[in-house]
Amino acid sequence: MLLVLEPALEEKNIERVVRTLEELGIRAEIVRSSSQVVVFVHSDVRALPTHKFSQIDGVARVIRISSSCPLVTMNTESSIEVAGAKDVRVTIGGGAPPALIAGPCSVEGLEQILELARRVKTAGATMLRGGAFKPRTSPYEFAGLGAEALSYLKEARRLTGLPVVSEVMSCEQVELALESVDILQIGARNMYNYELLKEVGSTNKPILLKRGISATIDEYLHAIEYIMLAGNNQVILCERGIRTFEQRTRNTLDLSAVPLLKSLTGLPVVVDPSHATGKRSLVRPMSRAAIACGADGVMVEVHSTPDKSISDAEQAIDPAELQKIAMDVSHICKSLIAIDEAESGLSCAQPAEVRLVAAASSQSSG
Repeated sequence: MLLVLEPALEEKNIERVVRTLEELGIRAEIVRSSSQVVVFVHSDVRALPTHKFSQIDGVARVIRISSSCPLVTMNTESSIEVAGAKDVRVTIGGGAPPALIAGPCSVEGLEQILELARRVKTAGATMLRGGAFKPRTSPYEFAGLGAEALSYLKEARRLTGLPVVSEVMSCEQVELALESVDILQIGARNMYNYELLKEVGSTNKPILLKRGISATIDEYLHAIEYIMLAGNNQVILCERGIRTFEQRTRNTLDLSAVPLLKSLTGLPVVVDPSHATGKRSLVRPMSRAAIACGADGVMVEVHSTPDKSISDAEQAIDPAELQKIAMDVSHICKSLIAIDEAESGLSCAQPAEVRLVAAASSQSSG
């Protein structure tokens, strides 16, 4: 059961609600988000009438739940605003134009990231991505510059205004990244790292949570729940492909997950075609497909000289290709809006019977 408390309720009154429940022998926990305070009831209260809870002072609404992810399913945040430097603000989701998150797999140096930040912004990117801490399958591969890279990303942010997205892999790295990073990314390998999910959930930063390599949708929802239970409902989901038997691509991009996750959570969903395909030639067509199926943005790996990229060179594109993707995103988005408006106009202009007759006539003539 969830007890949604009244807006602007004083702290002493919030604590009084919990004490009232404890006096009844009911275990409860306060969960805070940016928009509301909720009391999560842990005890089995199925036998108790709803009015016993709705009459407690300070309780605005009582929700009986059967879902194992109650905070995710009751989420009302469909858009997230991200602030960069120079008064730059980017909205993801909620009908806003799709976000274009671009940058290198790994930050390789100060000059590299500053040059690339300028070039991706010119090409149409709305956010800068760059890896400071890199989880690598082999311990002998380049694992990022660490804290040094965070300072470079901070400078790139200052010069371009672009909000910065970067991955953290431990609770210690979260603390290091807070001053330099605008969106904390949790990579596919760490979707099951529940202590890390709790840690980022305790911050006030938006979280970009990638779907695990072999994660089911329900497992993904539970990972989101961990973040929200810690108090942070600013979660951006990222479909980055899942592992299947196919070996021609790095992963299999599950685009059906995009509209499904949006319907289940209401949260913004972006797609990473770079990691999904692992092939430079497939990044642009799959970016198009992502926007066509309703993604709120795409996240791509870009390098000034892709073939010389230290990490994941095969899937990195150059800024010129990024510019083409930016144009694709704009054109597809406009086309979808036009289709929706035309469909809406048809629905308003014609009764259902007329539309059915028109459809039948069209089929018979074909």
